[in-house]
Amino acid sequence: MYQTAKICNSHKEMKADEYRYWQSRPVWERMDAVSALTTVLYEMKTGGAIVQRLEGPLVVLRRPS
Repeated sequence: MYQTAKICNSHKEMKADEYRYWQSRPVWERMDAVSALTTVLYEMKTGGAIVQRLEGPLVVLRRPS
């Protein structure tokens, strides 16, 4: 796959081109990109530590009635 570079004359033109590109991609590909960006930003925020999430509640507490 080849990537091409495009020269834009303004920031507005660049953003419009970027929007058209992402709208042309299938939904699953856009969601994958969001997930990848979220993971990278979280790693940057935590200094590279990835915290595994719990699969379910650790303890169920019952409130007195």
